[in-house]
Amino acid sequence: MPQSCLTNRTAAVLACTILFPMALQSTPAIADRQTSEGFALQAGGFVAVAPKYEGSKEYDIIGAPFVAPAGDGVLGNGVVQFRGPDDMRFRILNSNGFEAGPLAGYRFDRDEDESRRLHGLGDVDGGLIVGGYAAYRTGAFMPFVSYHHDVTSDDKTGGVLRFGAEAKTEVMPGIMLTAAAGASWADDDYMAAFFSVTPAQNTNSVAGLGIYDAEGGIKDVYFGLSGDIPVTDTWTLKLSGRYTHLVGDAADSPIVETESQFFGGLGLTYRFTVGR
Repeated sequence: MPQSCLTNRTAAVLACTILFPMALQSTPAIADRQTSEGFALQAGGFVAVAPKYEGSKEYDIIGAPFVAPAGDGVLGNGVVQFRGPDDMRFRILNSNGFEAGPLAGYRFDRDEDESRRLHGLGDVDGGLIVGGYAAYRTGAFMPFVSYHHDVTSDDKTGGVLRFGAEAKTEVMPGIMLTAAAGASWADDDYMAAFFSVTPAQNTNSVAGLGIYDAEGGIKDVYFGLSGDIPVTDTWTLKLSGRYTHLVGDAADSPIVETESQFFGGLGLTYRFTVGR
């Protein structure tokens, strides 16, 4: 979850209400009946714990409701797939396990008031994200690559390339577990916006961070687990956890308080259909 989901409360509720299900998977046994029953939706709420900003050692708690299509998981049949606020995928090509298409989303801002270490650095604007993805599904295993570029921010926060793989399995009848692992590469613009300290920023910095020029490269590696636990035929408990470790120039930035970043989420969804 992006850090600004935590600092801008109004934007958090509006954006996460629509986009948080990217981290949530629906039970395939239910999703497979979507065509015959009509258009399936899931509605519910979530509570999440995440860093205040990328590199922060402090955490915030946020909760919000959401509504999203059901059946959009790794093995789901939906055209729209949610993987993150900056990663809403549209499956246009789907042939013999290969799938690809455009993606869209939003990259949230960073407020200098989020931490004393950021005081004097100024805010980093958020912006609309566009890009694309490609993946290959073979059974429950799916390697993928995706690109996410900011096209509206005045701060020109650039692009991020993610690559990795997801695997999904039914560990017990009706209980699905999804594991994901990968890395993120960020370009010079992204690294400059979120990890560099310019001479002017250093002059204004309350913490006296020192001048730092972060260059493009691999910025993090990550591993995540999410699970679906059906409570009834219509209610499902969602569990999600993720560990991200900053590396390279990102890890060495004086803005970063700790390279280890954790995210945890708990949600409860209700599934229903419309348009029968």
